[in-house]
Amino acid sequence: MWKRIALMLLLVLSFSLSNSGVAAAAGLKSFVNTSNGYEFSYPNGWVQVKVANGPDVVFHDLIEISENVSVVISPVPEGETLAQLGTPTEVGYKLGKAALAPADSGRTAELVNAFERESNGKTYYILEYAVKLPNQQQRHNIASVAVSRGKLFTFNASIPEKRWQKLKPAIEEVVSSFLVY
Repeated sequence: MWKRIALMLLLVLSFSLSNSGVAAAAGLKSFVNTSNGYEFSYPNGWVQVKVANGPDVVFHDLIEISENVSVVISPVPEGETLAQLGTPTEVGYKLGKAALAPADSGRTAELVNAFERESNGKTYYILEYAVKLPNQQQRHNIASVAVSRGKLFTFNASIPEKRWQKLKPAIEEVVSSFLVY
């Protein structure tokens, strides 16, 4: 009996290790924060982690912990819309400098793509970046930015560049799932 249980555990473990990551995930799970008014989907095999004095929420891959998504909430003047903050490109440049590559961080962030999308009457800017870290590692970030109830919501997905092409469709689906209300 113990051999059977050990074999089953070995099979489950080897299957989960060989199929880890976003691309091989069996689907997406849903995260809803009703108190702050947002929701998104994240890949199976990712876990929520607590971060002090940082984003509102962070999830990362259980095995590739550098693959992550997060939500940052910032105040904006009451009544201000996303369009009043600027075009997708303008907001993308501001966000890149302020959040992804602040002065003296040693990081650079190149805005690769910026566009607007509508969902359920809300405007979202989708911003794509190529980020270089001080140690010369490169990452790919995609952010979905929206304004709701006097708050700027920034949903960011960050993936090592070496895994970007493999994970791109799944990460784009995750970023598109981000909704504010």
